[in-house]
Order: sequence, then C-alpha cells, then structure tokens
Amino acid sequence: MIFFKRGILFTIMIAVYLGSFSVAFWIIDTLFHFSDASGVRLWVYLVSCLLGTFILLFSWRHVGNFLMKSSLVDEGFDRRGNSSLNTLIRATEKIAHGDFSVLIPVDERGPYREVAQSINNMAKNLGTMEEIRQSFISNVSHELQSPLTSIQGFAALLKSDTLSSEETKHYLNIIETEAKRLSQMSDHLLKLSTLESEAVELNRTTFRLDKQIKNVIFMLEPQWSSKKIEISADMSTEAVFFGDQDLLTQVWVNLLGNAIKFTPIEGQIEVQVTLENDEIVCKIKDNGMGISQEDQMHIFERFYKVDQSRDRSLGGNGLGLSLVKKIIALHEGQVMVDSTEGVGSTFTIKLKKPVV
Repeated sequence: MIFFKRGILFTIMIAVYLGSFSVAFWIIDTLFHFSDASGVRLWVYLVSCLLGTFILLFSWRHVGNFLMKSSLVDEGFDRRGNSSLNTLIRATEKIAHGDFSVLIPVDERGPYREVAQSINNMAKNLGTMEEIRQSFISNVSHELQSPLTSIQGFAALLKSDTLSSEETKHYLNIIETEAKRLSQMSDHLLKLSTLESEAVELNRTTFRLDKQIKNVIFMLEPQWSSKKIEISADMSTEAVFFGDQDLLTQVWVNLLGNAIKFTPIEGQIEVQVTLENDEIVCKIKDNGMGISQEDQMHIFERFYKVDQSRDRSLGGNGLGLSLVKKIIALHEGQVMVDSTEGVGSTFTIKLKKPVV
C-alpha cells in the first residue's frame, strides 16, 4: 500500500512538472501573436520560465504534502492492521492447543473487529464444551468406581471358607445387583449418545399410547406388588400417537420405575392419560418423599441425584430422567415435574396429537 501511494505521488509530480512548462509555453505562444520584437520575445521567455517554475514549486509543495500525509496515514493503518492480525493468529494458536481462556480485546473501529468477536465466542463455547466433557468423564468414573469396588470387595470375601450359605448368598446378591447397575448405566449412556447424534432417525409408527402405558404397568407388576403399592390408572381415553414405540416405552419404564422406587410400602401411584386440545397429557403421580425446589431445577441433568445415598441403595445412576427428557424432546413434547417434599411428585408429559 505504501509503495503504491508513493508511485502515485511521483507520477503526479512528473505530470505537474510537465504541465507547468506547458502552461508557460502556451503563454509564450499567445504573447507571440501580439509582438514580433526580439526584446519583447526575450522578456516574455523570462517571465514564462519564472511562471512555470513558480507553478511547479507550488504544486510540488501542496500536492506532495497531501499525498505524503495520506501515505503516512495508510502506513499507520497497515501497522495497526498487522498488529491486530498477529493478535488473532496468536489467539487461534492458543485455542488449537486447548487454551479456551482466550479473550481478544475488540476495537470497535478496528479492521478485524467481527473476526475478533467470532473468535471470542468460539473460545467461550469450546470452553463450555470442555467443562461439560470433564464433568461427564468425572461422573462416569465415579459411577463406575462405586459398583466395581463393591464387586471387588465382596468377591474377595467369597474366597473365605468360613462363610455360611446365607452369607454367601447375600454377597452374591450384592454382586448381582451391582452388575445390573453397571449394565443399566452402560445401556443408558449408549442410548443417550445415540439420541444426541444429529443423524438419529425415529422409527415412527401409529399406536395407542394409553395401551402402551398399561402394558408397562403390567410389566412392572412384580416391583410394585412386592411393596404392596396401590396403582390406579385412568386411561379411558383412546390416545392415538405417531412416534417411536421403543423409545417411548423407555420413558414409561423410567418414570414408573422411579415412582415405584421412591414410593413407600403400601403407598399409592396414580397414572392418567387425557386429551387436552391438540395434546396428549400423561401424568404419573406418587405419594413418596418428594423433591425440593432446588433439586427440581437439576433432576433432568446427567448423573444428578437428589439423594446420593438413597439412589445408591435403590440402584439409580442419575441418567434415567436425562434419557426421558431427550426422548420427549425428539418427539417435540414437554416433560415437567411438580413436587412437594413429604407429599409426593407428579411428572407430566405432553405430546402433540397426530394430524389426521
């Protein structure tokens, strides 16, 4: 840019130089028409040369100063631009090496302000993703470590020859329970990973949602009958839905399974399916210990547990409700919770009725 400006400067100077003498010669030629005297001609030549020189010097001074100032401005602009560009390059290099704490000062009048802002946003988003990844790895490691430690410990106890048959059976039951926890967590993680893929496709079919929930209730009968829980189901409405049957079965298994786990012996669970305007509304209500307002804000997060000791004794891994929320979201529905500690919880699912 600087060399380009200087080239323009010298080109204009040459043009001004030649033009000044052209003006002088034009004056000479004009005056020659008025006099043929040699003395007059000599005088005119001298005046014309002085006039041409004056024009040249005046033009060189003012035009030259203007263009040189323009060159200095462009040179300063180029220096600022190069400095900003180097800052952007260093920032992207840091991000490439895993440093997402990069924050580039944004000059609102700078030449790369939009690029700087985009890099800042990218670094922020990548930093958030890295925090989620680290938290996920930490949670998975913790959830794996607990059952593995139990299995290892009780397997070592089983080597003893002094154990009674009852003790042996008890330890084996614990190992079996912990193995089931590992299997369930692995299954949930695999499903969550698959559902969060952008390429996931639902296997949609038309079916009766009310009948599907009834089948899940019958399937879980050994669990609620062993606790003498009373289940009342109000599903007189024919709720026809167009969706993925297998995934929605997982939703009802998780929600009803949680209700059974956290409902006391001889407790009550109510299941209701109704049609409201253009939606199918499914409610599962229990009279368990309930969930605090603070915990309700986080229960759909991965690995979040309302009560760590309580969930561990019941075999929970904090992934079931995350899976429920994801499946319902894929069906463009909503899942909500309303709970009061010491009274119970109500989970509500809203799904759009298919257009006939």
